[in-house]
Amino acid sequence: MLMISILPFSPEDYEDAMALWKDSPGIGLSQADSLEAITEFLERNPGLNWVAKLNKQLVGTLLCGYDGRRAYLYHLAVHPEYRRQGIGRALVERCLERLKEMRVEKAHLFVYADNQEAVAFWKATGWYPRPELIIMSFNVS
Repeated sequence: MLMISILPFSPEDYEDAMALWKDSPGIGLSQADSLEAITEFLERNPGLNWVAKLNKQLVGTLLCGYDGRRAYLYHLAVHPEYRRQGIGRALVERCLERLKEMRVEKAHLFVYADNQEAVAFWKATGWYPRPELIIMSFNVS
């Protein structure tokens, strides 16, 4: 069994996290994933963002934001060599524990429709699709 540590995501983890995200099909990256934007996100959402490390090597990430009403999970990623060993589930459980402490009632996440591996993971961990909802976006800047 691997001795994985689940630790708070810090700006110092950014470069390793970005490398993982770039190598993870199904993770959509944008300007919102710049070091500056992620640092601001972490500051606005303390205690909700996590990394998994094996020794000092980052092998997983999970971002979570809370808007005062609902929580949103982003960028769950596990290095391919370490998948199917409970790391993703451990990251999600740590996040959900914190959300329960905050008395957050519901969390949402976004998955690309063609990312069947992610859809299967989320369903297996108790999440369910919301076919009555449509996600709409607007580019403010």
